Amino acid sequence: MLLREGLIGLLGRLGHEVVAAVGDAPALIAATEEHAPDIVVTDVRMPPGFQDEGLHAAVRLREQQPALPVLVLSQYVQRTYAAELLDSGDGTGVGYLLKDRVGQVEEFVDALCEVADGGTVVDPEVVRQLLRRRRDPLERLTPREREVLALIAEGRSNGAIARELVVSEAAVGKHISGILTKLDLPQADETHRRVLAVLAYLRA
Repeated sequence: MLLREGLIGLLGRLGHEVVAAVGDAPALIAATEEHAPDIVVTDVRMPPGFQDEGLHAAVRLREQQPALPVLVLSQYVQRTYAAELLDSGDGTGVGYLLKDRVGQVEEFVDALCEVADGGTVVDPEVVRQLLRRRRDPLERLTPREREVLALIAEGRSNGAIARELVVSEAAVGKHISGILTKLDLPQADETHRRVLAVLAYLRA
């Protein structure tokens, strides 16, 4: 309840209209159907069981409305939950953040706006946890491309990747271009395609 009230106050101060604030999954689904919001923000765990009710509500909403932007908050990295959410809808307009990020107001608001605009936002710690589960490489990627993709998943810039691998930024750019081509990603801006590349790696 404290987090919910805090978010209401924060979003209101920033000029956003909160059309509904509810405390359980059935109410979340009902409110979404009634108000048709621009974005849904939900916790993974909700009453009555405090297990994964919020996540299942989010996935259900995405099944009914694949283009509905949904941002899910979680206290901990829950691999199954993250994968299930990221596989919902068409993979766009979805976000999974740890609650700690809410305290970083600017970062949280940027993520909220990006998801609302159809982007995909995944907490770096969530990505790292999912990468640990992922060991088999994608067949079409070279070992070097897999290294580059893993560093992209950690949120590294091209310059940081170049320093880590002791290569030129031009070489990193060439590897990234090869990754995006081999994964047959849809046309989009480069930042979003980088996110989609990481998600494709995690799901394979």
